[in-house]
Amino acid sequence: MDWNSKVETAGREWQVGISGMTCASCVARVEKALKKVPGVEGASVNLATESARVQGAAALTREMLSAAIEKAGYQPVWPSEDQGPGDAAEGAMQTPDLERRQLLLAAVLSTPLVLPMLGLLFGVHWMLPGWMQLALATPVQFWLGARFYRAGWGALKAGSGNMDLLVAIGTSAAYGLSVHHLLVGTAQHAEAHLYFEASAVVITLVLLGKWLEGRARRQTSEAIRALQALRPATARVIRDGVERELPIAQVRVGDRVRVLPGERIAVDGKVEEGRSQVDQSLLTGESLPLAKEPGDSVIAGAVNGEGLLLLRTAAIGAETALARIIRLVEDAQARKAPIQRIVDRVSSIFVPVVVAIALLTLLGWGFAAGDWSRAILHAVAVLVIACPCALGLATPTAIMAGTGVAARAGILIKDAEALELARNVRTVAFDKTGTLTLGQPRLLALVAVDGDEDALLRTAAALQAGSEHPLARAVLGSERWMQEHRVELSPLAAQAAQQQSAGRSIAWLADGDGRLHGMLAFGDQPRAEAAAAIRAIDGMGIRSVLISGDHRAAAETLARAVGIREVRADVLPEHKAQAVRELAADGPVAMVGDGVNDAPALAAATVGFAMGSGTDVAMHAAGVTLMRPDPRLVAGAIDLSRRTTRKIHQNLFWAFIYNLIGIPLAAAGLLNPVIAGAAMAFSSVSVVGNTLLLRRWRPLSGIPQEQ
Repeated sequence: MDWNSKVETAGREWQVGISGMTCASCVARVEKALKKVPGVEGASVNLATESARVQGAAALTREMLSAAIEKAGYQPVWPSEDQGPGDAAEGAMQTPDLERRQLLLAAVLSTPLVLPMLGLLFGVHWMLPGWMQLALATPVQFWLGARFYRAGWGALKAGSGNMDLLVAIGTSAAYGLSVHHLLVGTAQHAEAHLYFEASAVVITLVLLGKWLEGRARRQTSEAIRALQALRPATARVIRDGVERELPIAQVRVGDRVRVLPGERIAVDGKVEEGRSQVDQSLLTGESLPLAKEPGDSVIAGAVNGEGLLLLRTAAIGAETALARIIRLVEDAQARKAPIQRIVDRVSSIFVPVVVAIALLTLLGWGFAAGDWSRAILHAVAVLVIACPCALGLATPTAIMAGTGVAARAGILIKDAEALELARNVRTVAFDKTGTLTLGQPRLLALVAVDGDEDALLRTAAALQAGSEHPLARAVLGSERWMQEHRVELSPLAAQAAQQQSAGRSIAWLADGDGRLHGMLAFGDQPRAEAAAAIRAIDGMGIRSVLISGDHRAAAETLARAVGIREVRADVLPEHKAQAVRELAADGPVAMVGDGVNDAPALAAATVGFAMGSGTDVAMHAAGVTLMRPDPRLVAGAIDLSRRTTRKIHQNLFWAFIYNLIGIPLAAAGLLNPVIAGAAMAFSSVSVVGNTLLLRRWRPLSGIPQEQ
């Protein structure tokens, strides 16, 4: 299949990794900064992938976008020429080893501070000297916690706030209060009330949460990494009769490439010599290897079986089907779901509201109780419990996991909107030829008015020579077309009725003078999976409809064979879109098709499903592409959409509930800063952990199964 038309976008587009983002407030700030750049037409920032996608005029430059990102307080990470957009996002993320080392060091320094506090629960009174507590807490606060100060300062300079600012203010208050008490207590030779353990442990817990969160986020993007791992680094190229192993960047279109048994195919091409079985399950979800022989196409990333193959290269590098599939998945993961817009609006005011609540807590406890030390601790707890990070991760991590598991099952989702909209589908409209049938009609009967069937066949063959239609454009001689041109069909009406009653499609041949020459009857076989696909859709409470340009008898014969109860036949290509819009009166509609004539209907539907074996135009118009011609994947995609949207709602619920419950408890003095820090860290981890449950989704032979 050719993926060219599905990845082109209007105007110029950039994707850049962004280092330093920690919460939904960061996302809103970077988006705002990018949209202010002259020439930018749209910008979408994704916290889960730590990247931004920008559309704009050709006059835009990397330098202009980088300056805007840096002004907002973050660092741009651009992909090199030999990298894809996803590599830039990976580069923006802090390395797991560095995160782990920082976490372990923070834990080592914080443990001596917190152990005496735990000992008090068992009646053990032992506490480190104040100056030793200061020595342990200081590197945690200002060295390991430096990332919070840097990011918080960047937010302040940009006139906004983020999670880092809340952590920096809160822990600095606890640390500063402890230093004050230590100095005063030393001067007065009195015992000081110190809270170094609160500041150090909160930073350690936040680092723990970020490490766990990063680890989980990397798992949500494993589908992209699995696809990227399919790209071989070298190929066996034969030039001038000499075989040599070359880096893939040096392979040219037209080169002859040899693939040994068991090797991964490095290029898209056609088999010139040899026969083998090729496993492309990781690309298309095919359960069984496919037989390949001379003239057949193969795609990069597939695994050769037992035979030796000699290929003629058709595409390399970024132009291969594998590279285009990777870009489609990256595009889907980078785009925002409609529900994310609500989250962005909430996030834009979240940090200022939290700071205001913390200030009111400080003043309220200070003036009411007269204990300003305790008032500061309660205000710190408010600052620490708040977690805009969980809000920012709730939607994009679910989209990443959903699109990733879909790609593994052979379902390519173009954007997050299609994934979210598919859950509401109430009607699925199917095209007939090539969608529910094999798309390989055979000529089953031929009747000539003058009895010369050989001459009729030669004429039909000449007419269809340049056609791409499954029926080779002979159906342009449909009954309706003949009637419009006043061609008398009565000489063969009886034979036509007999063929139509058997479910066959009829094509008529007539000349420009309106004389009928003959009739051809075609038959196509239903796909083996079609009936199971309709049963799965019916089982989900969704109505299925067949929309076909074929005559009613043929359409109804197929509908009975696969279990569809509603048929709209004799629908001209230009009227298919109108039929879809009429069905939409009863709720969102999905359209499934594969031909050029299906493109308007696919675009008119709430969600369009294009069969991967179909035309580029159809796949460009559709929101979802089925990477193999299996209609059961339609039910699978809708089921996955429902599950993904459910995860988004669950994640948002948990993200909001933590704050709705935690912030009032902290303001009421019922949470100390250490417990607040643990809850804040756990909220992000729980959101991402809940998302990872999507990775267990498996279609059972293309049909959804309950988990």
